[in-house]
Amino acid sequence: MEINESTNLILLFILSVAALMQLGQFWIAFRRLAFYKRKAEGTNVQPVSVIICAKNEVLNLRKNLTGVLEQNYPDFEVIVVNDCSWDETGEYLEEMSKKYPHLKVVTLVEQEKYRHGKKFALTLGIKAAKNELLLMTDADCSVESKEWCSIMQSHFNTETEIVLGYGAYMKTKGFLNKLIRFDGFFIAMNYLSAALGGKAYMGVGRNLAYRRSLFFRNKGFAKHNHLFSGDDDLFVNSNSTSKNTAIEIDPKSFTVSEVKSGFSEWQNQKVRHMSTASHYKFYDKFRLFMVPFSGWVFYGLLITLLVLELDWRILLSLYGGVLLLKLPILWRNTSRLREKDLFWIFPILEPVHLLVQPLFYITNLFTKQKAWK
Repeated sequence: MEINESTNLILLFILSVAALMQLGQFWIAFRRLAFYKRKAEGTNVQPVSVIICAKNEVLNLRKNLTGVLEQNYPDFEVIVVNDCSWDETGEYLEEMSKKYPHLKVVTLVEQEKYRHGKKFALTLGIKAAKNELLLMTDADCSVESKEWCSIMQSHFNTETEIVLGYGAYMKTKGFLNKLIRFDGFFIAMNYLSAALGGKAYMGVGRNLAYRRSLFFRNKGFAKHNHLFSGDDDLFVNSNSTSKNTAIEIDPKSFTVSEVKSGFSEWQNQKVRHMSTASHYKFYDKFRLFMVPFSGWVFYGLLITLLVLELDWRILLSLYGGVLLLKLPILWRNTSRLREKDLFWIFPILEPVHLLVQPLFYITNLFTKQKAWK
């Protein structure tokens, strides 16, 4: 199919702009994470309250709770909120509390007339906490080391009120596992880099710390209490400033969650997470939209111009140049977040990841909010 020269130039110009936007995202934003060097922190050890919300999580608690309870830290408590569980969660927590005196259990009882989400359970856990520093994770997460608590709390000083950690996904066989992990990794590159640029917009409840006083000073989740989700990302979006948020990427501070076994389960999870994005600040929504948009334009025009029979050598050179310029930043970040295997199939993962994003966005538009469990 032949096209005239002016159309060629216009489409090629748009393609070049999209390519520059892609490179700008890597070399301006993601570069911050790639070359991040943590400043020396004080050695002041402050008491910590770890909070976990659990609803019918006895199996996950049996696998993961001991790792949290046996942190190498001199002064901490673990609060597990048993949120109306009908499995053996209550019995297991009662058994564990006899063995570990620093385990505190808060039990919620189901009420037919009142339907609550995770935010209510988390709020009760925070109210029950006796310490100023709060460290959040989930029942289905394991901690990577006994230094998790120590490393996360070490960031708190007179300015820091929020610490963003990395919540990785477990590595298993199969392309879907790599795609889900790439999605988590890419989201982490975004929010960790944004925080380093003084524009923190979200964190993940799998690995998040903040001050108890910050929570109550800003009335907890009051701004978005009508939403079932958002106990992590919307809280950070509402309360972070250019100076009060730090990040932690020491592998010993990571948490690890099991990956969804099927695409539909992952889709449901993604839709639930996306339900809060429309409530972000305008700047954050605009920037987060432009990241995939530039990718859609870039790959879409590459394919379009191939179909329109533009010289394939020009297109290949442009694609190859963009890819090669992304790789140094990608290598450093996959190395820092222990996701090196994703680096080697990035040319496949990136377009596939872009391809499935519209499906999640569209599904989110027609999906009603559901309870967190």
